[in-house]
Amino acid sequence: MKLFPNRLCWGHLYYVMAECQPFARADFGAPTLPLFISFNFWLNACMTIHLLNCFTCNARIPSKMKTGMLCLLVETDQGPVLVDTGLGTRDYSDPTWFTNFFRIITVMPFDVSEAAVRQIQKLGYKPEDIQHIILTHMHFDHCGGLPDFPHAKVHVHKREYEAFTDKKILHWDEYAYIPRYIAHQPEFSLYDNANEKWYDFAAIRLPFEPEMYFIPLHGHSRGHCGVAIKVENGWFFHAGDAGAVYNNETPTWLIKLVLGPHDQRLRQFMRAHPEVLVTNSHMVPEFFVQHKVIR
Repeated sequence: MKLFPNRLCWGHLYYVMAECQPFARADFGAPTLPLFISFNFWLNACMTIHLLNCFTCNARIPSKMKTGMLCLLVETDQGPVLVDTGLGTRDYSDPTWFTNFFRIITVMPFDVSEAAVRQIQKLGYKPEDIQHIILTHMHFDHCGGLPDFPHAKVHVHKREYEAFTDKKILHWDEYAYIPRYIAHQPEFSLYDNANEKWYDFAAIRLPFEPEMYFIPLHGHSRGHCGVAIKVENGWFFHAGDAGAVYNNETPTWLIKLVLGPHDQRLRQFMRAHPEVLVTNSHMVPEFFVQHKVIR
């Protein structure tokens, strides 16, 4: 397993695990499947997670710091489920003030083909096929694409929804909450009862198969959550913007200031459970070339 160091880019900490081998997918062969096989077993065998770069954002100084925003398209019992959206198509034709601000302080290819709706179409899906979107949090680069999927139900932690809608700026990064992203009034499913366990983390079961959980990791935003997904040979854990676990260069105090208090705990978890594949929201370009799917 080869790791790339994390980078700090204008208040966003970007990090990556670059050569994690995808979980193997057994070739069961349709003719040999027993008739009594369970639906869940079949679903887990066939489930695919597509790894999409939905927002490229590179540092101006140093120019070698290049990152992409990781979104997931998870095949589930309720159809394809999107985890985070990146920027939406309107952000390219009519950017918000915050997107324009980031275009000044960072280097963006600003290519509308990176929008999640364009990428799922390349995979053979239509926008209306996406009936559910899970958000780790609601900063501009994580929910800007919501209007491209107007019929999708949005799953998010209750505290995050309240932070987005209460019009109170309690921290500088809450300027990244852009009201127009929910102007189409999507249906929300809100979660706040972490009454289950995933490993040693408090967890909230999400209503999908394969087994999926919100992992509350508040700090980077008021209701930030990671997402754990059961795969055939273990677990995939998308920790979002909750830590900088591969960065041994940036001071601990700066990581805590930007991303919240969970970095050390996430590092300990990864040492104790190397069988769990962990990703974060902002990954180096090589990651997306090497890892297009997890099965």
